[in-house]
Amino acid sequence: MSTLQAPIAGCMRWGKWGADFSFADYHAMIEACLEAGITGFDHADIYGDYTTEAAFGKVLKSYPSLRNNIQLITKCGIVLPASPYNNETIKTYNTSAKHIILSVEQSLLHFETDYIDVLLIHRPNPLMHPEEMAEAVYLLQQQGKILSFGVSNFLPHQLSLLSKYLKIAYNQIEASILHLQPFTNGTLDTCMEYHIIPMAWSPLGGGIINDDNHPRYRSIIQVATTIANRLNTGINEILIAWLHKHPSGILPVVGTTKIERLIQAKNAASIQLTNEDWFRLWVAATGEEIP
Repeated sequence: MSTLQAPIAGCMRWGKWGADFSFADYHAMIEACLEAGITGFDHADIYGDYTTEAAFGKVLKSYPSLRNNIQLITKCGIVLPASPYNNETIKTYNTSAKHIILSVEQSLLHFETDYIDVLLIHRPNPLMHPEEMAEAVYLLQQQGKILSFGVSNFLPHQLSLLSKYLKIAYNQIEASILHLQPFTNGTLDTCMEYHIIPMAWSPLGGGIINDDNHPRYRSIIQVATTIANRLNTGINEILIAWLHKHPSGILPVVGTTKIERLIQAKNAASIQLTNEDWFRLWVAATGEEIP
């Protein structure tokens, strides 16, 4: 499979860093996603202290027919203390060619697969060498070990630099009604300039509908509820549809252990907000009329 579709299932909380799924839980969740038409699964090598990829991979090994129906996204570049890669005592970044290649080889073993659909560099590294990164990525692509390459949390100047050496297909960033910076700091504009598809992690703002202590909670929920009632849908669907309205083609990465949340996000793809709807939510989130 190639083109990613919305939404993407974020798997960080499926393992030790969250629900600590059993084998049966992983299998049931993957099957439920596929039944709902959700085919992209977002990972990182560090999730679950380097265990979540392998837990997911056990299902693929036992049910090999699943692999052709899913798209695996994983990230590398963050190195946790006492990781499989070194004995460092603090968290570091490593985007050397050697580390990128080693990380991919390890992910392939963990997932019990021959290829990764999308490899992302997890964070921009102040010490990154773009030409060296490009050599590693091109080698992995020529070997068929990764199909597409992207980055995560990269700002406009970092996208511009790396784009001189590599085709960046995706940039996974934090973006939501509560995190508006990508809309104003040039990140989404740069994605459009270089034909980079943005993915949005935490697309619901970390669960705003459950946080009435947030300073903009009441205004956002009030506006979202009014729009949801008019369109006969839910608040979550409206807040995801708000991201879809942007012309960059944002793909929400919904990190949840509940299939219901993913189905809500799937349904949001068919909701068409008006310009007025979009700006009413923007004003609710900022507390100010646009200039």
